[in-house]
Amino acid sequence: MAGYLIVQIDVEDADTYEEYKVQVPPIIEKFGGEYLVRGGAMEVVEGEWTWPRLVVVRFPSVDQAKAFHSSVDYEGVKALRQSASKGNAVIVEGI
Repeated sequence: MAGYLIVQIDVEDADTYEEYKVQVPPIIEKFGGEYLVRGGAMEVVEGEWTWPRLVVVRFPSVDQAKAFHSSVDYEGVKALRQSASKGNAVIVEGI
């Protein structure tokens, strides 16, 4: 069963975040992940949504998503993202 990494982000340092965006795709691919949503125009149709950016990555399983997020490969790149933005992230089991 697929695992999804869903991240809500508010970018505070665009230049550093651009560096992150260049470095992260090969690591995601290494763990079998693929982007389904990576930013893009959003329209809130119900409730309140205060996060201007949304990212959704599908992995073959929840275990693969967790392995990516906690990997040594992602550690430095994750720190780069965290220094350039604030946000929330969840891993959820999907179909």
